[in-house]
Amino acid sequence: MKFLSKTVTEQDTGRSVADVLTEAFGVSESYLRRLKRRPGSLLKNGEPVYTTHAVGAGDVVSFDPSDPMKLPIRPIPTPLSIVYEDEWLLVLDKPKGIGVHPDRDPDAPSLENALAAYLKGTDNPHPVSRLDKGTTGLLTVAKSGYVHARMKAIQHARAFQKTYLAIVCGVPKEPRFVIDAPIGFAEGSRYQHTVRPDGAEAQSECEVLRVFGEMSLVRLTPRTGRTHQLRVHMAYAGFPLLGDWLYGERSERIDRPALHAAELTFAHPVTGETVSLSAPLPEDMRSILAAEGLSAGSR
Repeated sequence: MKFLSKTVTEQDTGRSVADVLTEAFGVSESYLRRLKRRPGSLLKNGEPVYTTHAVGAGDVVSFDPSDPMKLPIRPIPTPLSIVYEDEWLLVLDKPKGIGVHPDRDPDAPSLENALAAYLKGTDNPHPVSRLDKGTTGLLTVAKSGYVHARMKAIQHARAFQKTYLAIVCGVPKEPRFVIDAPIGFAEGSRYQHTVRPDGAEAQSECEVLRVFGEMSLVRLTPRTGRTHQLRVHMAYAGFPLLGDWLYGERSERIDRPALHAAELTFAHPVTGETVSLSAPLPEDMRSILAAEGLSAGSR
């Protein structure tokens, strides 16, 4: 991973290296402290420098955004569907049935295990967000802790927009509506979530795309990032996801919650360019629509 550099302007003359990097690259205080402990990771005009060193116009300040060491993740070669990749991050089209992080079974591959094998130790996988084991679709992974922190900051600033397609039970009366209901743990559980007045703020948007029988194809846009948010909110609204055994009922038509991260747009954390991606519906959801004479794009 190459160094990131900033040429100091006349306006920045006299400022510290730390101030320049913080303003130009969003480098946090904690990350600066880590850079100080890594010889050769912080440079001015190609020479090692302290964070407190003053700079002048024309100076080039650089830092190493890569991780200082390899994370202890066991490489397990597993096929990956990569939708986008550059030096800084990659985006996967996650299949159903695989978790993002390793679980208790050391031989069961997770996306982190698969990415460790794919990256071959040159970079570390840092999933920016997670999808439930049964959820499919677009998942963003940073290749260093610095890029991961920048992506998290983008998410909080809402410069990161992801939309999902879902098949839900029931037919909403309104073609578009917003669910604004706080989410917290269900009573007595450390896994299941529910809407509760003392929960964390949570907001989701729903747009009905197609109605067939007693089911609907909907587009869901989370405006916050709570665990199981879309599943909890749709069940709370009376339209649980088809196949959602935790918040609705099991289904013979699909063996998981019918939820797919279909579209993603974000401002690249390093280049600032807009990245827009999409992933087609997986076969199990397509087959449900096809049985009704519908396609994923039909309305």
